[in-house]
Amino acid sequence: MTDFQVRPARRADHAAVAAITVAAYRADGFLDGDEEYADELSDVASRSEKATLLVAADHDGAVLGAVTFCRPPSPYVEVARPGESEFRMLAVDPAARSRGVGAALVQACLDLAREHGDDALVLSSLPHMHTAHRLYERLGFVRTPERDHQPIPGFQLIAYHRAV
Repeated sequence: MTDFQVRPARRADHAAVAAITVAAYRADGFLDGDEEYADELSDVASRSEKATLLVAADHDGAVLGAVTFCRPPSPYVEVARPGESEFRMLAVDPAARSRGVGAALVQACLDLAREHGDDALVLSSLPHMHTAHRLYERLGFVRTPERDHQPIPGFQLIAYHRAV
């Protein structure tokens, strides 16, 4: 049994989700001074309006991590095709790592994809997010190089896919 639960985010969670997401990306060196992307990661209200925002919260309600689940035609979709779901912006508070929070959030996305009747769950990741890649592969995701893309010139993302 875990000491946290995964649930839909509440408006009261937004500030914590923003802080955790930016802190996690910054701690792992994934922002590298990119304040524009830090602002996008912090715009939790927009994400929760245009996609499904899930949080892992401890029994006191403290947010430990979050993920954005989306399906076409959400503007947050990058690689999902019709019949697929996608997740983005998976982040776990650096102080809450190694507790299964990331895996639980991804599992919740797989469950939502199934509930929607989708065939697959997909994602994009920075090539150097090696810890995340190990998690995805452990959960059955496979690299899909034909879906790798550059949302902006010179910014490469690699894709993963898992049948649900």
